[in-house]
Order: sequence, then C-alpha cells, then structure tokens
Amino acid sequence: MSFKAGNTPDANLSDLSDSEWQEIESKVSKVIRGDAKVAASRGARIGLVCSLFNSSITKRLLDGALEALETYGISPRIATVTWVPGAFEIPLAARRMASSNAYDAIVCLGSVIRGDTPHFDYVAGECAAGIRQVMLEVDKPIVFGVLTTDNEQQALERSEKGTGNKGYEAVTVALKMADIFSRHLVTTKDKEVQS
Repeated sequence: MSFKAGNTPDANLSDLSDSEWQEIESKVSKVIRGDAKVAASRGARIGLVCSLFNSSITKRLLDGALEALETYGISPRIATVTWVPGAFEIPLAARRMASSNAYDAIVCLGSVIRGDTPHFDYVAGECAAGIRQVMLEVDKPIVFGVLTTDNEQQALERSEKGTGNKGYEAVTVALKMADIFSRHLVTTKDKEVQS
C-alpha cells in the first residue's frame, strides 16, 4: 500500500483518492466509511493501554496518540491511560477497559523489539492474537498500536512526532472505527445500551 501526502490529519490512512471512492460508490448500494472528525464531534471516548516495557518508545507513541486526540478536538485531559508491565499484559487490560462500556474504542500501545532469542516472536504474536481475540469477544474496536520492530531505530522512526507516529495513527483508526460502530453498524444490543 502506498501512502499519499495530504492536508488532513488522517492522510496517511487513506490510499484512495476522492475519484476512486466515487467510483466504488457508483458500483455498490452502500459504502460505509468511518470519519474520525465525526466520532470526535460526537464525544467518542477512547481508552489507552500502554506497555511499560520499552517505555521510552511507548511514551513517544502515547504523545502521538494524545496529539491526535487534540487534533480531532478531544481534550487529552479526559483520556484514561492504563499502564501495564509489558506487551503480553495489554490484551487483559484492554478487555477489562472495553468491557466497562466507558469507552467507544481502546488503543493499545507498546513496543516489542526483536532480540537474539525467540522471546520476541512469542510476545509479539501473543499480544497481537490477544488483542484480536478481545476485540472479537467484546465486539468493540480495539486498535493494535504495538510496534514490532527488528531494532530500536525502526521503533524510533515509527514513533517520531507528527501524523506518521503510529500512536497518532492508532487513535485516528480508533475514532474511525468508533464512528462506524456508532452510526453505521449499530446492533440491537447497542441500541439497548444507548437507551
């Protein structure tokens, strides 16, 4: 996938031009896309789970995530950040936060850097699988913002300040998914909770 530069906060997350979207929309009965700005304007509540392991990288991801919230008009002061010891513990905290119904989406942030042993494969793989499992069990957007890199330099590059920061991108994805779930893919259960 190639990313195109743009002037919107989520420009890196769309590889389709307006004309390409129009072409798709002309061929099908309905196209559902999430809008991060709409979710933010509707008061979307985003919870964050952060890993203390490789905390200097995770802190940079969190800074990007908080910058994204602010960019979309959500005060970072209302954010809840849960810190867990490592990436392996992220899915459990994400599940507890998601199950509380206090959040519309959960963003998981951390950094697992490959070493000389297979430990990386177990931690990174189980973290990803755990987050996916929780998302499907609780039927709520839970975004994987955990870096899995071969070295520290790659992690630093992916956590630099700006819209390319993976924490920033993860919040943008969370807001888009929250919008999709609140406006387009609403279930009977969702309607009961809103009543």
